[in-house]
Amino acid sequence: MAETWVPDDKIEVRRSARRRRTVTAYREGETMVVLIPATMTKAEERHWVAEMQKKLQRTESKRASPARASDEALLLRCTELSRRYLDGTAKPASVRWVRPMRTRWASCTPVNRTIRVSRRLRDVPPWVLDYVLVHELAHLRVADHNDEFWELVHRYPKAERAIGYLEGLSAAANLGIAAVDDEDYADDE
Repeated sequence: MAETWVPDDKIEVRRSARRRRTVTAYREGETMVVLIPATMTKAEERHWVAEMQKKLQRTESKRASPARASDEALLLRCTELSRRYLDGTAKPASVRWVRPMRTRWASCTPVNRTIRVSRRLRDVPPWVLDYVLVHELAHLRVADHNDEFWELVHRYPKAERAIGYLEGLSAAANLGIAAVDDEDYADDE
């Protein structure tokens, strides 16, 4: 059996006397944490670390949004989201990744139909990025945060969940960025 485990990887193995058969792994920052039973041999540990490393890589690649790759990919994702949730009527002239914004996750200028997305969002789950894109796309139809705007935004089924995620992310990182801002369609570069 070929091993993919590399000893130089940031891996922390935690043994537990309470754990009997199951093996679990997750990321804690840049470190992969593997939880194993205390009775496991070193050979079993190496095997399971390699298996969990492969599993985490598969899971993370499934979760990664292709929109993170480039501005062009971001524009393609906006086209798909507009079609799916806004009847294809929100058509940006450009969508691009920009340096981290001080007070916003993204911004839209309806007059020239441009959307800018903070690079802070490159590592959020795809459904959170999709929410932010739908939010900005909705500004191409309705500039203000009025009832008509929110009706459009809430066509995205995970809108409330994504707002909560962004609020938690902002609080945890002490960013002071509101998930909802009455001025988020103004230029902030």
